[in-house]
Amino acid sequence: MSGIRDFYWFLPTGGDGAYLGSGDAQRPATNRYLREIAEAVDRLGYDGVLLPTGRGCEDAWTIASSIVTHTERLRFLVAVRPGTVLPSEAARQASAFDRLSEGRLAVNVVVGGRPSELAGDGIFLGHDERYAQAHEFLHIWRALLSGERVDFNGKHYHLKAGHEPFPPVQQPYPPLFLGGSSPAAQALAGEQVDVYLSWGEPPAHVAEKLAGVRAEAAKHGRTVRFGIRLHLIVRDTEAEAWAAAERLISRLADDVIEQAQHAQTVESDSVGQQRMTALHNGDRRKLEVSPNLWAGVGLVRGGAGTALVGDPQTVAERLREYAALGIDTVIASGFPHLEEAYRVAELLFPVLGRERAASRAVPPASPFLGGGSLSGILDNGRSLTAPRPK
Repeated sequence: MSGIRDFYWFLPTGGDGAYLGSGDAQRPATNRYLREIAEAVDRLGYDGVLLPTGRGCEDAWTIASSIVTHTERLRFLVAVRPGTVLPSEAARQASAFDRLSEGRLAVNVVVGGRPSELAGDGIFLGHDERYAQAHEFLHIWRALLSGERVDFNGKHYHLKAGHEPFPPVQQPYPPLFLGGSSPAAQALAGEQVDVYLSWGEPPAHVAEKLAGVRAEAAKHGRTVRFGIRLHLIVRDTEAEAWAAAERLISRLADDVIEQAQHAQTVESDSVGQQRMTALHNGDRRKLEVSPNLWAGVGLVRGGAGTALVGDPQTVAERLREYAALGIDTVIASGFPHLEEAYRVAELLFPVLGRERAASRAVPPASPFLGGGSLSGILDNGRSLTAPRPK
């Protein structure tokens, strides 16, 4: 077994495409396209999907609510941003979604963001003060969903006799995920969240962060699970995978890289983003920052900017290296997300020892599996050339 317990995919609510940093072959984030991805990964055996948040994305809760009923078992990892919504309202949203989806909600707590974007939402707190606010937010949120009556008098929130009368399916509450590389983020993760997420840095860098979160959790007598957020480019051979990586940035102009790097460094106070940018410093000639770990996505994309690139056996081995550090959850993506979801499930899942759900629906006599004949499958008397019924 690989050591990977949960494998999530990504819903591109800000749009999708075959080329990074280019207007060519782009797919808008329509409900129909996002639903198509969700239905596919539900069939393919993924455990859940991550919905991002921010100015460049459609609202995560609205999208999740419009799609969840079209899936059967998929979990929805939906973002909540302390500071943009009251903890009591966020608790009601989470409880309702968890009940109506029959326990398929997970919550991604997003504290960071560019100060300019946060200002547009009315948030003017500095980096560490946002985490102090999130500390109060999650204290209230967890207590309400645990069925407590809450009186709270803090710096950022005041509550008197708060109560959530409709409990979620998952007890005491849906699991909380949090990413962040700063000491403030690690302290919050150790005290209050269930899964700490790291972006795809070299294993030694990730190990350092996980050790910090473990130490913070130990202060509170807790343990925390760990996940990793990265992209995957998996092909039958190493050569094909690296060619696909290069194709992804083949229409990326240098001035676009320069603009993106300015936004990621000068305009952001995210420690995690600083670490991502430092892996490549905008130099497209030095993108393999660790064996099979490629930073090309981060040339223009903020946040998760690295991809594991290789054949299925190699990518699986690299994931096992992360698993050996304590990572048990992978949140992956690829461009375009529909096609790459199939590639990962068909090529990588078998090597990881994960059963691909869709394979159970393929008839055992399918000619694509090398068994039986096509005429045997069409035993209802119709042939490929027979006229369609009118």
